[in-house]
Amino acid sequence: QVRLVESGGGLVQPGGSLRLSCAASVIDFRLYTMGWYRQAPGKQREWVADITSGDSTNYADSVKGRFTISKDNAKNTVYLQMNSLKSEDTAVYFCNAKRNFFKNVYWGQGTQVTVSS
Repeated sequence: QVRLVESGGGLVQPGGSLRLSCAASVIDFRLYTMGWYRQAPGKQREWVADITSGDSTNYADSVKGRFTISKDNAKNTVYLQMNSLKSEDTAVYFCNAKRNFFKNVYWGQGTQVTVSS
């Protein structure tokens, strides 16, 4: 059973930065592709970024150049560094995990990010 816990959300001013963390309670963390999604009120959940077991990264066009996804295998933790934040980045951010070659996708409970003056 995979358990994901996000943290690091909060209120930040436009142009500011925030780093989100996702701690994974799983023994085989290195075999997972980890991702970040976000969902604003009344909107569909959208993909933000992911990082593979080989540390290859991918980003949505809306965050490319501003956000950086990374992981620390020793800590079973994935991070999302968010810079140059805009009001449209306001959303609940969710961590997810998918083990290589397995069907199931696991989700954390989310952490609120609010970008406002």
